[in-house]
Amino acid sequence: MSKVYQNAREALDGVKDGMTLMLGGFGLCGIPENSISELVRRGITGLTCISNNAGVDDFGIGLMLHQRQVSKMISSYVGENAEFERQLLSGELEVELIPQGSLAERCRAGGAGIPAFFTPAGYGTEVQDGKEVRDFNGKPHLLETALTADFAFVKAWKGDEAGNLVFKGTARNFNPMMAMAGKVTVAEVEELVPAGELDPNMIHTPGIFVQRIFEGVGYEKRIEKRTVTTKTEGNVT
Repeated sequence: MSKVYQNAREALDGVKDGMTLMLGGFGLCGIPENSISELVRRGITGLTCISNNAGVDDFGIGLMLHQRQVSKMISSYVGENAEFERQLLSGELEVELIPQGSLAERCRAGGAGIPAFFTPAGYGTEVQDGKEVRDFNGKPHLLETALTADFAFVKAWKGDEAGNLVFKGTARNFNPMMAMAGKVTVAEVEELVPAGELDPNMIHTPGIFVQRIFEGVGYEKRIEKRTVTTKTEGNVT
């Protein structure tokens, strides 16, 4: 069966209220913009979203938060979203904060079929609450369980009709491991090419992990925080 869909509206068929979704990206880099826009348009609610970030107030997952579509966030860094903070402090939003490396590994483990693993990250903090602790080589480790999702939404630079994906730059962040961990993985790409056109040595995610793929449109590619330097009288400030 063909994996190619015409757009996000077709590719998101079957997404329902109360599902668990993975959304790739790091900050605003490499986020599945078209898929998020379609989720917002559909107004699906009661979602558990697994994503490194929660977007910003007017972009990314932040748009879903404003529409009260998300009931739980499983994330690593959420400090750029005032609406997220408001919902967290008011008790409207359930939040599970995870060290960034642990989040990445929990997604990778889910895709690899590994149910759980031990890591020292988070020991002695709130992250430890309710988790098994074991010593390895004299150092305490926490038991972390794998993460999977009903749907995983990822964004790649190029993809082919067989679902093989190539990520560019920082977009090669949480996208590859989340692509592995979704029961249904939807990949949106900037350029969709015929199968066989991609160099096999350059493929980051094999097509076996991708069930649906489409060529996205209108990417904004916002910069979350812009840092610049200026020159004055021969000095750099």
